[in-house]
Amino acid sequence: MIENRKTQLLKKTGLRLLGFLFTMLILSIVVFCFARWAPGDPLQSFYGDAVESMTSEELGAARSRLGLDAPLHVQYAKWVTNALGGNFGLSLKYKKAAMDVVTPLIGNTLILGVTAYLLVFALATLLAVTCALHEDTWLDHIICKIGTGIYYLPPFWLGVVLVLIFSIHLRWFPSSGAYDIGKAGDILNRIRHMILPLIVMIVSHLWYYAYMIRNKLLDELRQDYVFLAKEKGLTKRQIVWRHCLRNVAPTIVSIMAISIPHVLSGTYIAESVFNYPGIGALSIESAKYHDYNLLMILVLIAGALVVLSSIAAQTINEIIDPRMKETGVSAWQR
Repeated sequence: MIENRKTQLLKKTGLRLLGFLFTMLILSIVVFCFARWAPGDPLQSFYGDAVESMTSEELGAARSRLGLDAPLHVQYAKWVTNALGGNFGLSLKYKKAAMDVVTPLIGNTLILGVTAYLLVFALATLLAVTCALHEDTWLDHIICKIGTGIYYLPPFWLGVVLVLIFSIHLRWFPSSGAYDIGKAGDILNRIRHMILPLIVMIVSHLWYYAYMIRNKLLDELRQDYVFLAKEKGLTKRQIVWRHCLRNVAPTIVSIMAISIPHVLSGTYIAESVFNYPGIGALSIESAKYHDYNLLMILVLIAGALVVLSSIAAQTINEIIDPRMKETGVSAWQR
């Protein structure tokens, strides 16, 4: 019996690993091709305005030096070979190894993104429980109306308004950067720089997930076991916190998993609005300047994060709800 479980676990892990590798391969091919098919000249990123004064022979020589004149499949094969050896190529804009450009900024994005991610779901769960406990009361109606209204505020507009109020007029918080010059190790300084971006990210996502969790809790409150628990003398608060929330936990985990791209896109927007140095702002910049090698790394990092989070969520769901091991159906699909 134990050997069978080990065999099944190894088989499942192997299949998921193969699926992950295949997904990353397809993603790399798609991004590589579409980046090079997009209009624009990467030489402009590397040489700047000097491109305008180059002759056709000089342009051809420049493309040859950067490996841009070879057929697309040859370029991709060369990139894959080098990437497997840890060499992701040269950043055309920064003129140094692409990985050296990305590495210092990953930490900034992780701090901002993970903090926003945890706060969004902690607050969303609290809001959902509050609405479920006060269903159809004035408090539930007010939270729903305010949450819906705030959710539809454009993030860019909200970011600009926050900068005008809290950075320019009140001067409470900085309007850009991850920290002041020379204060990279100052935690309080980093927190001050994160507050406005976090507000934008939380406001942009909070009610969307709170509403889904709220509806799931309300469905759970209409199950037969809830009426039995009430007959036994349990209060609605006790039933929600002890039973309903636990039963919808697989759904919450699934929602958290599929929300990774959503929250990640919010990180990109916040970094752009507040000029926060992270891989989100760098991704937009690399696409703008046709910095192919830099763009490939950033997209693959984002893609790996999305796929791995989905795999992790499925594994956690199987632990929470053993029935999924047999059915193969996620809590989100039920």
